[in-house]
Amino acid sequence: DPDSGDNGLLLYSLVNKQMNEFDIDENTGQIFTVSVAGKAGTFYLEVQAADQGTRRLTAQTTVNVTVDSSSINSMVVAVLNQKINVVDKNIAEVKRVLEDKLAWNVYIVDVYSSEAERKARSSTDVTYVKIIAFDEANQEVSAEDVKRKLREQKSNIEGELEKIFSTPVTAAIEEAPADSASPELIATIVLGVLLACTLIASLAYVLFTVKRKRYQHHLVTKQTEIMEGIDNLCVTDENGSPKSLEKLKHTND
Repeated sequence: DPDSGDNGLLLYSLVNKQMNEFDIDENTGQIFTVSVAGKAGTFYLEVQAADQGTRRLTAQTTVNVTVDSSSINSMVVAVLNQKINVVDKNIAEVKRVLEDKLAWNVYIVDVYSSEAERKARSSTDVTYVKIIAFDEANQEVSAEDVKRKLREQKSNIEGELEKIFSTPVTAAIEEAPADSASPELIATIVLGVLLACTLIASLAYVLFTVKRKRYQHHLVTKQTEIMEGIDNLCVTDENGSPKSLEKLKHTND
């Protein structure tokens, strides 16, 4: 904006409020990611610039951001023992140090204190910086190569960062657990457990039903025998005379 004063002071904002994936620096207009983990495709961001004059003028444009799924595998997370607000304030200098020591172009994908606190951007003593490196041909550098270079330049990177933060800095690489399970594998395991529980419950129900039927059959048989015994209480003796109940009772006793 060629105007001076408030009429030339521009503030930038995202019109469609896609704040979960992206954010924008209202002073510079720089767009950065908040979180695109596990996502791929093209995002269409409506960006507005507005001057601060009395009669505010605005202009809008569409910014297309394409997230390549292959980039996710090239991401590396550096862990700094600094508060996130301090790292955020000096992120441009952090980027400069990484590019200088790695000798690659470095794109900072995300800066966060922890996965749970990413949206809150709260201040803790550990900050994670997620990066992707590109070589001179603008090709992605593999995560393993970036990690190797970070390890080689660890002391040099820490020395330069100490000058920026004016305090001792440790820079490490976040390593994923070796036996971490993917969401698909976890879902498969859970489904398998549920199916196994269902099968066991079904078998238990069948066994219970069969056992109950056998018990009922046993009771019916016993009742039949008892009824036949009652019917035989008044049978005749060898001479054709009825046997007395008292005699039969005595015999049973």
